[in-house]
Amino acid sequence: MTTTPIASAAAAEPASGGQGSAAVSNPNGTLGQNDFLKLMIAQLQAQNPMDPANTNEFMGELAQFTQVEQLTNLAQANELSSAVSLIGRTVVYSTASGGRGTGQVTSAQSTASGTTVTVEGVDGIALTAITEVK
Repeated sequence: MTTTPIASAAAAEPASGGQGSAAVSNPNGTLGQNDFLKLMIAQLQAQNPMDPANTNEFMGELAQFTQVEQLTNLAQANELSSAVSLIGRTVVYSTASGGRGTGQVTSAQSTASGTTVTVEGVDGIALTAITEVK
């Protein structure tokens, strides 16, 4: 089975209808499970019927991807649990301008960009910015 690197395939695709190609946005550069399944289906559809791909290989890849996804979910849940355990505690954190802030953690948030805490009204403080817990 022949594969084409994504960059080569994207460069070889003609623009549709003279409108130019649409910019693909993936700021984190990551693929999710749906992306993986779409790629796997496209690969299966494009395979040579006289030389089919090994389905055991596909299933192994899918199982590995599922394991990685579950480990990622577990790590995110652990990070949120750590943030929740800081509620009511006094922390010292680094500010975006390079200074230091101190205060009591009042809440924890989990968003697509990661887990953050609110320290006395200051939202969006990343756990990695916390340098001390009192």
